[in-house]
Amino acid sequence: MSLVEAAAAVILRPDGHFLLGRRPPGKPYAGYWEFPGGKIEPGETAAQALVRELHEELGIEADRYTPWITREFVYPHAHVRLHFFRVSGWHGEIRDIHHDALAWKRAGNVDVEPMLPANVAVLRGLTFPDFYAITHAGDIGIEAQLRQLERALAGGLRLLQIREPRLGAEARERFAREATRLAHAHGARVLVNGDLALARLVGADGVHLPCAQLMQLAERPDLPLVAASCHNPPELARAAALELDFAVLGPVKESLSHPGVAGLGWQRCAQLLENVSLPVFALGGLQRDDLEAAQRTGAHGIAAIRAAWG
Repeated sequence: MSLVEAAAAVILRPDGHFLLGRRPPGKPYAGYWEFPGGKIEPGETAAQALVRELHEELGIEADRYTPWITREFVYPHAHVRLHFFRVSGWHGEIRDIHHDALAWKRAGNVDVEPMLPANVAVLRGLTFPDFYAITHAGDIGIEAQLRQLERALAGGLRLLQIREPRLGAEARERFAREATRLAHAHGARVLVNGDLALARLVGADGVHLPCAQLMQLAERPDLPLVAASCHNPPELARAAALELDFAVLGPVKESLSHPGVAGLGWQRCAQLLENVSLPVFALGGLQRDDLEAAQRTGAHGIAAIRAAWG
């Protein structure tokens, strides 16, 4: 079965809703819901196919879009590689030209069915915010970090990694328990770095695997959320093979956490993220205003320690 390359659009409104279309009668999987898009024609790039398909299917001209993730799926009729883009800007009025129904939905609240099987992981990826905060209570003190965390949560932080190598076991457990309690009270999700037992003990949502731990695993840990730190193609490939929820790639720039380590730079970051099948946060010396640059490379968002609490 030959591989079919296709572009798909996650069209996002400012309120966070995205557009789904229902496949019309006479098409394979008629009646199934999907993200708009279609086959990449010979001589086209994925981005060019995206723009053309959105004009043909919806009557709009996309003018702000960034690469996101690439998913492969083998259907009975075709082996498809879908290059997903997040589309945040367009002009023209969306019209129902190709699908027999359109619907705006929000991540975590998709009530139309059935969905095309290839889109299940995509919907999961859309539940993640574009900023991933990492704690450093061992550097600034537990109470100071908890105060900063509470302010950040009140300001909208919704994804947190507890990473505390400098705290002793008792202090780390106490901090992780309280940080998880605060995060859950605000509807945020929490991952504990490297320690599955501690993640379960404090009721965290999952675990964030250091790269060495990632490369030793033969199967995904049995927790609702699992992420990993990656620095190169083999590590990204392992994270994808284990079907982790997301990864972090870095360092992009030299950072205080890794002094003297040259960053990947945005060009290399874009190369590494090409055709990656899971959302990836860029990390390393980044500030919040680096988000746009990160997303242009194909990153889902950015992760940070100090920029999270400033």
